[in-house]
Amino acid sequence: MSITARHLTHIYSKGLPGETVALDDVSFEIEDGECIGVIGHTGSGKSTLLQHMNGLLKPHSGEIIVSDMNIGDGSVKKVDISKNVGLVFQYPEYQLFEETVAKDVAFGPRNLGVPEEEISAVVRESIELLGLDYDAVADKSPFELSGGQKRRVAIAGVLAMKPKVLILDEPTAGLDPASKRDMLEVIKRLRQDKSLIVVFVSHNMKDISELSDRIIVMNGGKLVISGTPEEVFARASELKSMGLSVPTVTEILFEASEKLGVEFKPIFDEREAAKYIAEHLKERRR
Repeated sequence: MSITARHLTHIYSKGLPGETVALDDVSFEIEDGECIGVIGHTGSGKSTLLQHMNGLLKPHSGEIIVSDMNIGDGSVKKVDISKNVGLVFQYPEYQLFEETVAKDVAFGPRNLGVPEEEISAVVRESIELLGLDYDAVADKSPFELSGGQKRRVAIAGVLAMKPKVLILDEPTAGLDPASKRDMLEVIKRLRQDKSLIVVFVSHNMKDISELSDRIIVMNGGKLVISGTPEEVFARASELKSMGLSVPTVTEILFEASEKLGVEFKPIFDEREAAKYIAEHLKERRR
């Protein structure tokens, strides 16, 4: 299982006065089990890219291959895409509609034709994978739950369809600190499934640095940087020139390195960063 994009280009309002190139010759490859963070300022092409991964948008040129399916090919059935790629939009809790949590989570697999006798087990497994107590929430209305619980139910509904790719658009946006921590733990658990590809967009660079195996940086519709968190955040000056931030600890270390005149090293842990600075201060005193 992999995702391959080759020279992907998408243009909004093509041929009209407001024509906008949203994706410009984007190419990348994502392997089985990887967790990929996508960053970029508003309008950089992040959401457009995500919507190409599950076929909501078709490229004007180039191609995107998911699990040997050319997603942009009109011959690929939507149901086959849905079986392989799950997309969770920002604030997915607003899409809950069934009278109980269990019915809401069952909606997707039922529509995909999962045998009725298997659905209960699939629903329980998905709800519990998201860290919720099945017996406590299954028969409740989704609208009785907290905001964080609603979001987990919405994601459970996507996971119940057993996708090979899970795409999350700003999964922690708008959550209180406790719910945000719970959501990050969910993503960490999902990462342990080495047969599942996770792609997520976030403006929180700390989350990006902690969760991502690799990071894709979008700017002006182009993929401008790709690499591990260490490789990407080592280019702090470039990121800042694009209007992007870096994790707070890395930012402090970047500024300290400039003042001390030492090599900047991207570190995401507070203790490691403090140790790194202390060692260089000690050397300067010698």
